[in-house]
Amino acid sequence: MKDRKSSAHGAKVKNQSGAPDTANLGRDVQAKIGQQLRSMYVGVVDQGVPDRFVELLKKLDEAGGSSDKDRDSE
Repeated sequence: MKDRKSSAHGAKVKNQSGAPDTANLGRDVQAKIGQQLRSMYVGVVDQGVPDRFVELLKKLDEAGGSSDKDRDSE
């Protein structure tokens, strides 16, 4: 009896109880999900950072006192 199951790609997966379970998605379904996720991700990345966040980050940098460069030199 096999107590560890693998997905189609050999990855170990667990169900809600924490016990190993088998992913039941076929390769075509997995490929379609991957395509959809990539297209959504590209859309989010293309949106860029809102101006209000850029302004907030600038204010935080100015008020912060120490930057990444300062921390690296310590």
